[in-house]
Amino acid sequence: MPANPALGVVFHWLGGLASGSFYVPFRGVKRWAWETYWLVGGFFSWIIAPWTLAVFMTADLIQVLREAPSSSLFWAYLFGLLWGLGGLTFGLTMRYLGMSLGMAMVLGYTAAFGTLMPPIFRGQFFTDVWGTRSGFTILIGVGVCLLGILVAGAAGVSKEREMSEEQKRASIKEFNLKTGILVATFSGIMSACFAFGLAAGDPIKEITLRHGTPNLWQGLPVLVVVLLGGFTTNFIWCVILNVRNRTGYQYFSSKIRNNSPAKSDEPILENPIDAPSEEMAEAAHLDLAEPASAPMFSNYLFSALAGTTWYFQFFFYTMGETQMGRFKFSSWTLHMASIIIFSTLWGIALKEWNGAGAKTKLLVALSLLVLVASTVIVGYGNYLGTLSTPPATAAAASHSGTELTPAPSR
Repeated sequence: MPANPALGVVFHWLGGLASGSFYVPFRGVKRWAWETYWLVGGFFSWIIAPWTLAVFMTADLIQVLREAPSSSLFWAYLFGLLWGLGGLTFGLTMRYLGMSLGMAMVLGYTAAFGTLMPPIFRGQFFTDVWGTRSGFTILIGVGVCLLGILVAGAAGVSKEREMSEEQKRASIKEFNLKTGILVATFSGIMSACFAFGLAAGDPIKEITLRHGTPNLWQGLPVLVVVLLGGFTTNFIWCVILNVRNRTGYQYFSSKIRNNSPAKSDEPILENPIDAPSEEMAEAAHLDLAEPASAPMFSNYLFSALAGTTWYFQFFFYTMGETQMGRFKFSSWTLHMASIIIFSTLWGIALKEWNGAGAKTKLLVALSLLVLVASTVIVGYGNYLGTLSTPPATAAAASHSGTELTPAPSR
């Protein structure tokens, strides 16, 4: 099936919408600690949804995984586990740098490393990317995306400047620039490991295609492996919090015990790279002034809905990747830009920017415009790639004397 970058961009926008929206159902969860509802939702995100869809939409899933090279399975799993570590340190970045600067730094690192490292490791960067018009256009789009992230960070900084000194001290109690930069670097690079895991699963995609899986669903078996790694990190962390905070009973009992810790006054940090953080856990403890019972059915329902919505970001991501031709590495930039776009739109809809000054609102609007432009530029670069032949293919054809034709995407 020939590549269709325009359709690929739409798929990535749908993935960004899912990622930017997944936390909304969690707002309906009552009387559960963060670690409880995050793990319940996580079972749907990392186990139930990926296995269910892969079983029904791909061919011979179990046999494909058996035939997959052990090295591919290992690296896909390991990178998924490392991606979880990136989320664990995300909250520390917010603690030391504040929400706006910390978010901009982490997302900048994640977008840059997740996009550029796969072609660099494959040895394709200078030949297929830097050395071609289509590849260079994509790099411009990546740069525009990073600019959009910086503008979004500037909007946050502008909003923080409008806060009172008391509000600032409450939001950044432990500001430390040097430590914050180190933690943000680690968190951003580890969070980009999800893209590395998907790239490590390329042999699995080839095997599932040979078994008759449609091209559009070839990435689903890889998600099973990568998300298993992410599940490992999240599961261990949430269980540790359940034990430490004495909240493990919440999975089975609606009665709230008085030995549960009180709810923090700090706001819950919605992590756009979608993995747990210390602050999110601390902020979601119980308010004992509320009725002493939890609505078990609705809590499980909302957590399942949130977890399934979370999974669909990468369901659509793998679909979009199949449409980007030989420059599928650019999918990560489209994914990150789409997440920020829809997260910001949800913030506007939920009135998080109400009361902000004219300068802040202008920066928010500008960040959205720049990020949308970046997705258009990256999509156009991929379109140019469908009209040209990769340098390696051209050289081989010239050497053999055969006529050049555009190379189809896998």
